[in-house]
Amino acid sequence: MIVKITKVGYWSGVTAFTAVVAYDIVQILQVAGVLHFPIDEILIFSTSLCIVIPFILEMLAFHYLTEKDKQYWTHAALIFTIIYAVFVIANYVVQLSTVIPSKINNASGAVQILEQTPHSMFWNYDAIGYISMGLATLFSIPVLNKFGFERWVRISFIAHVLVTPLITIVYFYPIYSHKLLFLGFPWAITAPVFILLLAIMLNRKHDESV
Repeated sequence: MIVKITKVGYWSGVTAFTAVVAYDIVQILQVAGVLHFPIDEILIFSTSLCIVIPFILEMLAFHYLTEKDKQYWTHAALIFTIIYAVFVIANYVVQLSTVIPSKINNASGAVQILEQTPHSMFWNYDAIGYISMGLATLFSIPVLNKFGFERWVRISFIAHVLVTPLITIVYFYPIYSHKLLFLGFPWAITAPVFILLLAIMLNRKHDESV
C-alpha cells in the first residue's frame, strides 16, 4: 500500500509541476504581448485548473506517508490545500465556462460581475486560493527534516512561504499594474520547485520501502 501511495504522490506531483510550468510560460507570453484574447485567458485558466487535482493528491500522499506523531501538521496542510482547491476551481470553471464564452459572444455585460479583474470577487477567490497554498507549505515545514534530501525540500517550502506575502500584495494593493505583477514573479519559481522536490521526496520513500 505504501508503494502505491508513493507512486501516486510522485506522479501527481510531476503532473502538478508540469501544469505550473505551463502556466508560467503562458503568463509570460501574455505579459510579453505574444498571446491575446481569447487564447491567453483560455490557456491561463486551463493550465491553472490542471494544477489543482494533482496537487491535492500529492499533498494527500505526503500526509499518509508522514509519521503518525507529525500528521497534525500535514493534516493542517491538507486542509489549506482543500481551501485552495475549492476557491480556485470555483474561479477557473466560471471563467472558462461562463465569462470567456460571454466575452467571445460580445455579451460580457451580463456576466461582468463574474469576470476576474483586479479586486473583483473572483480575483479575491484566486487570492484566497494561492494564499492558502502558501499556508499549506507553511504547516508542512515542521514535518521536514533538516538533513539529507529533505533539507532541500524544506528550503523550497520555506522559500514558497516567504513569497506568499509578495503575491498577497499583488492581489490586494489598491492600484494594480503589470509592474506590480512582477513583484509576484518569484512564485513562478518557488511553486514548481517545491512541488517537484516534494514529488521526488515521495518517490524516494518508495525506494526506501521496497
